[in-house]
Amino acid sequence: MAKREVHMSSKRYTEEFKIEAVRQVIDRGYSIAEVAKRLGTTTHSLYAWKKKYGPDSAEHQIKTESDQEIRRLKKELRRVTEERDILKKAAVYFASQSE
Repeated sequence: MAKREVHMSSKRYTEEFKIEAVRQVIDRGYSIAEVAKRLGTTTHSLYAWKKKYGPDSAEHQIKTESDQEIRRLKKELRRVTEERDILKKAAVYFASQSE
């Protein structure tokens, strides 16, 4: 009996592609089988991507924490900018009063 060689072609997908595939499952409610078939990937790959990029993944948690930090810093920047503007107006007012 002759041995048959089976060459599996391993496609490389971008991170954006993988994240979008996971979004179709998580956000849009498609089944993993549907998305895998439509995108030409295996269900095994899609399960692995879901584990890596899904809402319970460490990667997602880091992104969520980063987004929260960005929002907090923007809010603080607005507050500090307003304080600076008030102080500028006060400085102009008091400078004109001393003349």
